[in-house]
Amino acid sequence: MTASTPSRIQSVETTFEVLEYIRDNEGGGVTDVANALSVSKSTAHGHLSTLTSLGYIVKLDGTYRIGLQFLELGHHARSRYNLYEAAKSEADQLAQTTGERCQMMVVEDFRGVYIYQTAGEKAVQTDSHIGSTVELHCTAVGKSYLASLPEAELERYLNEVGLTTRTEYTITDREEFLAELEKIRNQGYALNLEERIAGMRAVGAPILTENGDVLGAISVSVPTTRIEETVHESDLPKQVQRSARVITIKTTYS
Repeated sequence: MTASTPSRIQSVETTFEVLEYIRDNEGGGVTDVANALSVSKSTAHGHLSTLTSLGYIVKLDGTYRIGLQFLELGHHARSRYNLYEAAKSEADQLAQTTGERCQMMVVEDFRGVYIYQTAGEKAVQTDSHIGSTVELHCTAVGKSYLASLPEAELERYLNEVGLTTRTEYTITDREEFLAELEKIRNQGYALNLEERIAGMRAVGAPILTENGDVLGAISVSVPTTRIEETVHESDLPKQVQRSARVITIKTTYS
């Protein structure tokens, strides 16, 4: 377990480690949790029982699983973003038009969080879903977001988060990455060329306010084997940029 610090409460950390274990393993028992977290069975049972009584975990056939109580929290968190309501129908339309997977992202604490995903008839499943967090520097949504940040905020991201490697195509050199962001600013969209997941490409564009502040980003993901068959790659950026502009208008006037 992560050692607690004076500003962090260890029992709360343990509770969330329990939840994350249950989530990542599609469920588990008292012994599973105790072994995974290196805690006693009585400690694991105490956390699981408390979470069950609160509705955040349910016990089915002897296995603890994540409960639906989290849906209410997730809905509440997402409802804080006017962007979600303004953009949902546009994202659905973009997915239908391209036949591919479309996602919208906002950023909290320099982490990209997908607040909506929708899939066209040809879309393939990836490892992301609504609520997934992703690194910004290796995704089309993330790069388009970073390219729209003020210089000081971008510098803080690079210093605090950095450019970790996800695939052999991830840009990890700082100067090369800054040049990539300048290119994105000039063309108005970002490309992810297998930088997060091998075999997947994406086109993303920032969603901006009238004043140019970045609210989030939208992207379409396409397998490398199909990007030219499904929709010509040069057309896809125009479609994504158009959707981003429509969302900006809806967000501004809704």
